Amino acid sequence: MNKMTMVNFESHLALTQLYADYASAVDSGNWNLWPDFFTEQCVYKLQPRENFERGFPLCTLSFTSKGMLKDRVYGIQETLYHDPYYQRHVVGAPVVRKVEDGRIHAEANYAVFRTKLDKASMVFNVGRYIDTIVQTPEGLKFAERLCIFDSEMIPNSIIYPI
Repeated sequence: MNKMTMVNFESHLALTQLYADYASAVDSGNWNLWPDFFTEQCVYKLQPRENFERGFPLCTLSFTSKGMLKDRVYGIQETLYHDPYYQRHVVGAPVVRKVEDGRIHAEANYAVFRTKLDKASMVFNVGRYIDTIVQTPEGLKFAERLCIFDSEMIPNSIIYPI
Protein backbone atom coordinates (compact mmCIF):
# COMPACT_ATOMS: atom_id res chain seq x y z
CA MET A 1 0.00 0.00 0.00
CA ASN A 2 1.48 3.36 -0.94
CA LYS A 3 0.95 6.73 0.71
CA MET A 4 -1.51 7.80 -1.98
CA THR A 5 -4.00 5.14 -0.77
CA MET A 6 -3.42 5.32 2.97
CA VAL A 7 -5.91 6.72 5.44
CA ASN A 8 -5.55 6.58 9.20
CA PHE A 9 -7.62 4.24 11.35
CA GLU A 10 -10.16 6.89 12.36
CA SER A 11 -10.70 7.96 8.74
CA HIS A 12 -11.14 4.37 7.60
CA LEU A 13 -13.60 3.70 10.41
CA ALA A 14 -15.56 6.85 9.45
CA LEU A 15 -15.55 5.75 5.80
CA THR A 16 -16.83 2.27 6.71
CA GLN A 17 -19.51 3.85 8.90
CA LEU A 18 -20.58 6.13 6.02
CA TYR A 19 -21.12 3.11 3.76
CA ALA A 20 -23.03 1.22 6.47
CA ASP A 21 -25.19 4.25 7.35
CA TYR A 22 -25.99 4.87 3.67
CA ALA A 23 -27.15 1.27 3.17
CA SER A 24 -29.23 1.41 6.35
CA ALA A 25 -30.85 4.69 5.29
CA VAL A 26 -31.83 3.60 1.78
CA ASP A 27 -33.10 0.27 3.11
CA SER A 28 -35.21 1.97 5.79
CA GLY A 29 -37.67 3.53 3.36
CA ASN A 30 -37.16 6.93 4.99
CA TRP A 31 -36.17 8.59 1.70
CA ASN A 32 -35.62 12.02 3.27
CA LEU A 33 -32.38 10.65 4.76
CA TRP A 34 -30.82 9.92 1.36
CA PRO A 35 -29.85 13.45 0.19
CA ASP A 36 -28.08 14.17 3.49
CA PHE A 37 -25.31 11.75 2.54
CA PHE A 38 -24.25 14.12 -0.26
CA THR A 39 -22.65 17.55 -0.63
CA GLU A 40 -24.73 20.38 -2.12
CA GLN A 41 -22.92 20.14 -5.47
CA CYS A 42 -22.80 16.40 -5.92
CA VAL A 43 -23.09 13.76 -8.61
CA TYR A 44 -25.13 10.57 -8.30
CA LYS A 45 -25.30 8.26 -11.29
CA LEU A 46 -26.66 4.80 -11.87
CA GLN A 47 -24.98 3.48 -14.99
CA PRO A 48 -24.53 0.14 -16.77
CA ARG A 49 -20.99 -1.22 -16.61
CA GLU A 50 -20.64 -1.35 -20.39
CA ASN A 51 -21.45 2.35 -20.79
CA PHE A 52 -19.07 3.27 -17.95
CA GLU A 53 -16.18 1.21 -19.29
CA ARG A 54 -16.64 2.48 -22.84
CA GLY A 55 -16.90 6.10 -21.70
CA PHE A 56 -20.49 6.47 -22.87
CA PRO A 57 -22.44 9.10 -20.90
CA LEU A 58 -25.85 7.36 -20.95
CA CYS A 59 -27.07 6.59 -17.43
CA THR A 60 -30.20 5.01 -16.03
CA LEU A 61 -30.34 7.81 -13.43
CA SER A 62 -28.20 10.95 -13.30
CA PHE A 63 -28.45 13.72 -10.71
CA THR A 64 -25.99 16.60 -10.39
CA SER A 65 -27.00 18.37 -7.18
CA LYS A 66 -28.49 17.71 -3.78
CA GLY A 67 -31.58 19.59 -4.98
CA MET A 68 -32.06 16.99 -7.73
CA LEU A 69 -31.80 14.22 -5.13
CA LYS A 70 -34.51 15.95 -3.09
CA ASP A 71 -36.67 16.15 -6.23
CA ARG A 72 -36.25 12.38 -6.66
CA VAL A 73 -37.32 11.86 -3.03
CA TYR A 74 -40.42 13.94 -3.70
CA GLY A 75 -41.12 11.82 -6.78
CA ILE A 76 -40.73 8.58 -4.81
CA GLN A 77 -43.07 9.78 -2.09
CA GLU A 78 -45.66 11.72 -4.07
CA THR A 79 -45.79 11.01 -7.79
CA LEU A 80 -44.38 7.61 -8.74
CA TYR A 81 -46.84 4.73 -8.75
CA HIS A 82 -45.46 1.21 -8.51
CA ASP A 83 -45.87 -2.08 -6.71
CA PRO A 84 -44.40 -1.54 -3.26
CA TYR A 85 -41.24 -3.44 -2.42
CA TYR A 86 -38.48 -3.59 0.14
CA GLN A 87 -34.84 -3.49 -0.74
CA ARG A 88 -31.82 -4.67 1.19
CA HIS A 89 -28.21 -3.71 0.45
CA VAL A 90 -25.22 -5.91 1.14
CA VAL A 91 -22.12 -3.75 0.74
CA GLY A 92 -18.51 -4.91 0.79
CA ALA A 93 -15.81 -3.14 2.73
CA PRO A 94 -14.71 0.07 1.00
CA VAL A 95 -11.32 0.00 -0.68
CA VAL A 96 -9.46 3.31 -0.75
CA ARG A 97 -8.02 3.79 -4.24
CA LYS A 98 -6.37 7.14 -3.59
CA VAL A 99 -6.44 10.17 -1.35
CA GLU A 100 -5.84 13.43 -3.16
CA ASP A 101 -6.57 17.10 -2.39
CA GLY A 102 -8.62 16.22 0.68
CA ARG A 103 -10.77 13.77 -1.28
CA ILE A 104 -11.00 10.06 -0.66
CA HIS A 105 -11.54 7.98 -3.80
CA ALA A 106 -13.00 4.64 -2.77
CA GLU A 107 -14.85 1.66 -4.21
CA ALA A 108 -17.06 -1.05 -2.77
CA ASN A 109 -19.03 -3.91 -4.26
CA TYR A 110 -22.76 -4.03 -3.61
CA ALA A 111 -25.73 -6.32 -4.07
CA VAL A 112 -29.30 -5.13 -3.70
CA PHE A 113 -32.10 -7.60 -3.04
CA ARG A 114 -35.73 -6.74 -3.68
CA THR A 115 -38.71 -8.25 -1.91
CA LYS A 116 -42.23 -7.62 -3.18
CA LEU A 117 -44.88 -8.14 -0.55
CA ASP A 118 -46.31 -11.28 -2.19
CA LYS A 119 -43.14 -12.74 -3.71
CA ALA A 120 -39.81 -14.28 -2.72
CA SER A 121 -36.74 -12.06 -2.47
CA MET A 122 -34.66 -11.73 -5.63
CA VAL A 123 -31.33 -10.26 -6.64
CA PHE A 124 -32.27 -6.83 -7.97
CA ASN A 125 -29.04 -5.02 -8.81
CA VAL A 126 -25.35 -5.91 -8.43
CA GLY A 127 -22.30 -3.79 -9.09
CA ARG A 128 -19.82 -1.46 -7.49
CA TYR A 129 -19.81 2.00 -6.05
CA ILE A 130 -17.09 4.33 -7.29
CA ASP A 131 -17.06 7.24 -4.86
CA THR A 132 -15.42 10.54 -4.15
CA ILE A 133 -15.84 11.46 -0.49
CA VAL A 134 -15.04 14.71 1.27
CA GLN A 135 -14.87 15.81 4.88
CA THR A 136 -17.52 18.39 5.85
CA PRO A 137 -18.44 19.96 9.19
CA GLU A 138 -21.18 17.29 9.43
CA GLY A 139 -18.76 14.44 8.70
CA LEU A 140 -17.90 12.53 5.54
CA LYS A 141 -20.19 13.10 2.54
CA PHE A 142 -20.32 11.84 -1.02
CA ALA A 143 -19.26 14.45 -3.56
CA GLU A 144 -19.75 11.82 -6.24
CA ARG A 145 -21.35 8.37 -6.16
CA LEU A 146 -21.30 6.27 -9.30
CA CYS A 147 -23.34 3.08 -9.02
CA ILE A 148 -21.99 0.94 -11.82
CA PHE A 149 -24.21 -2.11 -12.24
CA ASP A 150 -22.97 -5.26 -13.93
CA SER A 151 -25.98 -6.48 -15.89
CA GLU A 152 -27.26 -4.95 -19.08
CA MET A 153 -30.70 -6.16 -18.06
CA ILE A 154 -32.56 -4.36 -15.31
CA PRO A 155 -36.17 -4.59 -14.16
CA ASN A 156 -38.54 -2.27 -15.98
CA SER A 157 -38.00 0.47 -13.41
CA ILE A 158 -35.64 1.49 -10.67
CA ILE A 159 -37.53 3.63 -8.21
CA TYR A 160 -35.40 3.71 -5.06
CA PRO A 161 -31.76 4.76 -4.74
CA ILE A 162 -29.13 2.07 -5.12
